[in-house]
Amino acid sequence: MSRDKFCEEVKAKFSAISAKADREYIRQWGDFETDLYSYSWFESLANALNIEMGKGIPPKDHQDLFSFVSNGFLKGDEDTKNAIDVAFVENLFWNVSSSASELYWNTLPENLKDLYLNFHRKKPY
Repeated sequence: MSRDKFCEEVKAKFSAISAKADREYIRQWGDFETDLYSYSWFESLANALNIEMGKGIPPKDHQDLFSFVSNGFLKGDEDTKNAIDVAFVENLFWNVSSSASELYWNTLPENLKDLYLNFHRKKPY
């Protein structure tokens, strides 16, 4: 599956968090008219989730999203895998408290944990 198609599917299936990611995207990048929109949007999705973590939103509220992204990584093309790895996973837990990070970490699928650990070399808490 292509990165753009996967982005569209995430946005359709998870509209509430996607709307928050859209606001983060606009705040950081401006308009949606770039070739790398869907790549950068996954960073905005991670940022929106980080805000949710900071607000104490329970991890179970986003378990389906994490599972969907995990499956997208398994089934996606190289461009999709790269966006999930670099734009999404590497930006998760940024400026999130240790207690919130640990709660979310415990619900993160193993393949996404592996990506995170491959980059950061340690758990986020």
